[in-house]
Amino acid sequence: MINKELKIEAIELLKNLIKAKSFSTEEDDAAQIIENFLKQKGVHCYRKGNNIWAWNRDHRDDTFTILLNSHIDTVRPGPDWKIDPFEPVIIDGKLHGLGSTDAGGALVALIATFLHFDHKVDIPFNLIISATAEEETSGENGIASILDDLGKIDLAIVGEPTNMCLAVAEKGLMVLDCTAQGKSGHVVYDFGENAIETAIKDINWLHSYKFANESLTLGPIKIKVTMIAAGRQHNIIPDSCKFTVDVRTTDAYSNEEILKIIKKHITSTIIPRSINLNASLIAQDHLIIRAARSIGMELFISPTTSDQALIQADSVKIGPGCSEQSHTPDEFIELHAIEQGIDIYIKLLEAYAQLLKDQI
Repeated sequence: MINKELKIEAIELLKNLIKAKSFSTEEDDAAQIIENFLKQKGVHCYRKGNNIWAWNRDHRDDTFTILLNSHIDTVRPGPDWKIDPFEPVIIDGKLHGLGSTDAGGALVALIATFLHFDHKVDIPFNLIISATAEEETSGENGIASILDDLGKIDLAIVGEPTNMCLAVAEKGLMVLDCTAQGKSGHVVYDFGENAIETAIKDINWLHSYKFANESLTLGPIKIKVTMIAAGRQHNIIPDSCKFTVDVRTTDAYSNEEILKIIKKHITSTIIPRSINLNASLIAQDHLIIRAARSIGMELFISPTTSDQALIQADSVKIGPGCSEQSHTPDEFIELHAIEQGIDIYIKLLEAYAQLLKDQI
């Protein structure tokens, strides 16, 4: 097991990260904190933008490589916080603060896990630790911007709050900004074309459409209209109606295929924010699944998306903390969950190492 001192240092690191405002695209201070921490531990690390990464010191080019990844950015706190979101406070064994669960707990636990293995020379895999930016906004300057720098990745373990259950698949995501066009006019005359009515027809189609193919693992594709805006005045027919669509995608279709089908059936113009966040899933006979089962780990299907969608390698998602705490007022993570998370990450990698050795 990992020494107690490193667990204490992981929690202190999380406290410092909470103090640093690290909204997406504004993660400079958090990135510097992580860079300084790793350097103090004797780790030679690299930085591009607000992304930090390092290889284990016994890194070999011809060896199986595992990426340990989590993100350093947070959403902005809502108005319902009763405590200072940037002042870490422990109450009844719970560390409160913005980003404590999503995904600070997983991030510091993965860093501690990396440090645990860093000095070992007998493990049959390389390790890369990466703390990356812009996950919450799927920004172009996040993990996607450093994948070439990281080099060959054979397996990724992505840290997100899952109560240390292993997510073997997750749905993808597309966010569509749509605009229905009309023609303005005074409401008392039979003149004009109401953009709201056009939007309603499209929204009804989005609400009722069922895709022909359904994923055996991830189930049906889910489409929800989550935002709508139109009109300037009560007596003017609106010539434009904007609405936003959240599409949770599966491996039954690529995001590009889903977008093509939607465009074929609705008249509103569609601008996708991104089509890169495809669904992720891993073969049930993969060694990491066998390793997880060997230590009694619970497996599940995740309804949420993460940086897994951008990593072009086999991947799983696991981390301490409860996903329901993400983006909530007075967000917290239990201290014992972080400590337990470190132990389980280590057990999982040790079990995986043994299976790899058995194959050699």
